[in-house]
Amino acid sequence: MESIDNYISEHKERFLKELIELLKIPSVSADTAYTQDVLDTAEAVKNALSAAGCDSVEICETDGYPIVYGEKIINPELPTVLVYGHYDVQPADPINLWTSPPFEPVIKKTDLHPEGAIFARGACDDKGQMFMHVKALEFMVKTNQLPCNVKFMIEGEEEVGSNNLAIFVANNKEKLANDIILISDTGMIANDVPSITTGLRGLSYVEVKVTGPNRDLHSGLYGGAVANPINILAKMIASLHDDNNYITIPGFYDKVENLSTEERSEMAKAPFSLDAYKDALKINAVYGEKGYTTNERNAIRPTLDVNGIWGGYIGEGAKTVIASEAFAKISMRLVPNQDWKEITELFKTHFESIAPEGVTVEVTPHHGGQGYVTPTNTIGYQAASKAYEATFGKKPIPQRSGGSIPIVALFEKELESKTILMGFGLNSDAIHSPNEHFGVWNYLKGIETIPYFYQYFTELSENNKI
Repeated sequence: MESIDNYISEHKERFLKELIELLKIPSVSADTAYTQDVLDTAEAVKNALSAAGCDSVEICETDGYPIVYGEKIINPELPTVLVYGHYDVQPADPINLWTSPPFEPVIKKTDLHPEGAIFARGACDDKGQMFMHVKALEFMVKTNQLPCNVKFMIEGEEEVGSNNLAIFVANNKEKLANDIILISDTGMIANDVPSITTGLRGLSYVEVKVTGPNRDLHSGLYGGAVANPINILAKMIASLHDDNNYITIPGFYDKVENLSTEERSEMAKAPFSLDAYKDALKINAVYGEKGYTTNERNAIRPTLDVNGIWGGYIGEGAKTVIASEAFAKISMRLVPNQDWKEITELFKTHFESIAPEGVTVEVTPHHGGQGYVTPTNTIGYQAASKAYEATFGKKPIPQRSGGSIPIVALFEKELESKTILMGFGLNSDAIHSPNEHFGVWNYLKGIETIPYFYQYFTELSENNKI
């Protein structure tokens, strides 16, 4: 790519300033208090795409938050890349654990980011990574080096399940027609160890409610005589794993893909320091399903975790009550072949069946999605690999991720397109946590690498026609 380094160097400060302005908008899709902010962010994304060189940009309304669509079609005969990203962000709670306000972005140096990292909610997930594609387009358009067509679909509901995206995709197949889908909502192993995500886990997310007496009770007058919903809920949750941390829901593992010894050996080649992993998290031991390594537990094995639990009195001081109700939010990360709707039903049936007399249990499904594995023998993967090699000086390692992007399987079903996951974040970037950040080097490296993908994908596509 001619002059890419010079272009980035010349516009670096502007690239950072524009991203920082986007990060200042608290586009929290889960909280209706931020509705206007989410809508303002959609408008900001639209303006950014127009400024970058899209010939057509529109805000497409849905029953929820809008989808921003843009395109630059230079020749219908050339390949088309569809870029997906999201402009909504996770809630910033707990605010008190942030070292700087979550929506007042600052650049601070860290051990892993000596050039500095942008600290803000959404810095890595996904505004920073989405914005790399906008700036990459700007470079290709301004320097007349865009080799193919490009479309953008940037949504505002990814962090709450993308409930309206499936409808939009199904109703706009012609508009979204493409040869490959490109997403940057994942990470890589390290700044000196590039990698491409080739697998994602699926997700089933539910909320449970245990109800006991018709009101909160005095724990002295009623304690020991009436079922305590919080105690019961704690016991029920504890029973969901056995002593080997194996999930006890009947049928849960029936369709789990078991990787071969050879495949597990290939995974083990990725650089990994258990001591560094523990030190980064300030823990003295790892924990998980017996018989699997840490990297296997968080990538190729299913999980069940409590994401939140509450009930009774949690204010300052004491209030001696037996709560009438107790609640928990539970997520299950699933591996390929596990159907999230089937797993949700298995969970519901099992959880209701283990409720003792004296309480009632209600399970409310929230959202979910299928897992996904992308093949490494396609021209899309080859183009991505060559792009990383061009800018990092080494071939990227294929790796499976423990995270979930449910819409990837949806895209393949509806648009019949493969997805390439080119992530530039690090596991240490604290996405979904206080002090989320994204390295300045990583942000600029993404802008540098993405145009090479376009170049190589176009070349390989044309060669494939011969």
